[in-house]
Amino acid sequence: MASTRAAIRYAKAILDLANSKGVAEVVNNDMKLIASTISSNLELSTFIQNPTTKVEVKEKALLEVFAGINGVTQGLFHLLFENKRFEILEAIAIEYSKLSDIMNGVEVAQVTTAIPMDAALEAQVLAKIATLSDKKITIENIVDASIIGGFILRIGDKQYNASVANRLQVLKRELSN
Repeated sequence: MASTRAAIRYAKAILDLANSKGVAEVVNNDMKLIASTISSNLELSTFIQNPTTKVEVKEKALLEVFAGINGVTQGLFHLLFENKRFEILEAIAIEYSKLSDIMNGVEVAQVTTAIPMDAALEAQVLAKIATLSDKKITIENIVDASIIGGFILRIGDKQYNASVANRLQVLKRELSN
């Protein structure tokens, strides 16, 4: 997809600029805020994606919505204004966070559970993951009641499925043979 490639290019450029100015972490926080705000606000997402809305209006609105952001992030808004590419803003923000995590040696572990994890369980999972990986790990908890119980752990391209639903599926296959 062309917009994904473009988003990666913009994200790399912004990351390089933020690193050179020593504000990479501040810009990363801005990007996380932008990505979460756009994904959780349908009205804002529709506004940004609307091709009939003038880019001047989009830039002004985004600068008002994200008033407290860093100058480098504001520069991204201006660059998107010049290139008329506001529709990929959310993708740029997501890619920036991914690239920042890679640069800082942070890996995201997705833990899917049937109910939300509490702090004690999250600490246990982090301790177990630390034995498997030498990188700094952050946990993203995904709640999916369809797994019935247990958990599914994904780190990078590795997956460990210890869900009740998976065990029932394995048992079903064994009994049907």
